Amino acid sequence: MFTPAQRRGDEEAGFTLVELMVVILIIGILIAIALPTYLGARTRAQNRAAQSEVRSAYVAASTFYAANQTYTGFDVTAAQQAEPAVTWVAGGAPPALGTVAIEVAVGDSVLLIDKSKSGTYWCIAQVPGSPLNQKGGDATYTNVDTTAECNQGW
Repeated sequence: MFTPAQRRGDEEAGFTLVELMVVILIIGILIAIALPTYLGARTRAQNRAAQSEVRSAYVAASTFYAANQTYTGFDVTAAQQAEPAVTWVAGGAPPALGTVAIEVAVGDSVLLIDKSKSGTYWCIAQVPGSPLNQKGGDATYTNVDTTAECNQGW
């Protein structure tokens, strides 16, 4: 007759190496499916944040235009007074992360550019002589640094 300790040892069974490898394979497949989805969602969220910031900046510029009937004079100081939640910089160079560059602000034309954490530059421009605006984005700053180039859409 067997003792209880011997019986318990016979009943206990561990995982085999093959079973453990199958579990690791399944986990690897799930990670391979989920990781690109997560990274894509992260990039889209970063881009949407930058687009939202440049839209807020455009509202501030439009408010300045409504008060003055021109964008002339809409500089960093005036922009900061109009929308203090946005970090403003003068144009002429690519904006740093978290800043909105006032690239053009003359007459009835304005061009604002922001950079997302994903590295894409987003712009919004007022179409001269029109109530319409244009939006665009590109990974290269020089592809969105003029009003004419800011037209690829979001």
